[in-house]
Amino acid sequence: MKRRTFRVEGAGRAVAEAVAGELGLSEAQARELVDVGAVYVGGKRCRDAKLRLTSGQVVAVVLEEGGTSSLAQAPEAPTFRVLHEDAEVLAVDKPAGLPAQPTEARVGGNLVDQVSRYLGREAGLVHRLDRETSGVTVFGKSARATSALAAEFREGRARKRYVAATGPGLPASGKVDLPLSKDPSRPGRWRASRAANGVPALTYFRTLYAGPEFCVVELLPHTGRTHQLRAHLTALGAPILGDARYGGAARAAGTEAARCLLHAHALELAHPDTGRTLSVEAPVPEDLLGFFTLAGVAVPSGAVPEK
Repeated sequence: MKRRTFRVEGAGRAVAEAVAGELGLSEAQARELVDVGAVYVGGKRCRDAKLRLTSGQVVAVVLEEGGTSSLAQAPEAPTFRVLHEDAEVLAVDKPAGLPAQPTEARVGGNLVDQVSRYLGREAGLVHRLDRETSGVTVFGKSARATSALAAEFREGRARKRYVAATGPGLPASGKVDLPLSKDPSRPGRWRASRAANGVPALTYFRTLYAGPEFCVVELLPHTGRTHQLRAHLTALGAPILGDARYGGAARAAGTEAARCLLHAHALELAHPDTGRTLSVEAPVPEDLLGFFTLAGVAVPSGAVPEK
């Protein structure tokens, strides 16, 4: 990420004017940086290019993220599909490639903003999937519902089933009880190891198909850590196909894996209004479903098992 930070000298200049002057940009470019959400004042995203600054305020501008300019035209984002909606809860199927929330450099083109536009108000984000992961994501439609749904995840009552295609070598079933910590030698990765002071993480799994080139697996995470399933499968020696960050193969059995083939297939949790179990399932997308077809196995269905 490329970022420029400066402290305001004197008072009264508008944000766009100050950014243009400090970075040598036109005011039109500076206003665009504000519009896309790349400008922060006092650590908070600023969306008003005309905001008057005071002396001593710190302004940060994200110029690039992931090697892409903040002013570059954003590709058209894929859109979600509604799986369940009632007065308190919205459950959607997040497509692969759609970020769960705004990045540091840009608002828009993410699931939270799309759902907020759909609802006509700010969506209550409860949990997040990685950008390349597809599947069930739930939102609260009120502060009370959002809080209740978040507690289901935080206190471990929500049951989740993921499915994935991985490299070969997985045993028939088992559990991975390995703490996770950031990998200091590989930025952006997490490592599953008892050698580091990591956070507890527990995953049960059942291998649906084990072949010489790939496996298809059902995953039942009991915790919800960042990159948990990706790191745990890598620790088992079978990274997810298409997961370049963790060493997953880009092809298997003559079939391309163009993204990390992980899908949040089913979710069960207590409805915030009735307390009854709400079960939501997202169809497996075509790219991952192709590996189920190659394996000759069915996608799991029914209640999410505990382990």
